[in-house]
Amino acid sequence: MQIHYDSNTDLLYLRLQTGTQEVVNKRISEDIVLDIGNDDKIVGIEIMDASKHVNLEKLMPVEFLKAG
Repeated sequence: MQIHYDSNTDLLYLRLQTGTQEVVNKRISEDIVLDIGNDDKIVGIEIMDASKHVNLEKLMPVEFLKAG
């Protein structure tokens, strides 16, 4: 998973799958859009006005831990 945040636009994007594919955007609320890819799987989640919906201080910076 990749997490991108643009503080200029207050846009948070969570990319759940790697690789390039065509997606269809599905707006599920005023501020949240899902990117739907192959086999109707969610490829990414776009959150507009992110600072209103997510505690960015707890989200950033992101640490990845290896299992095992």
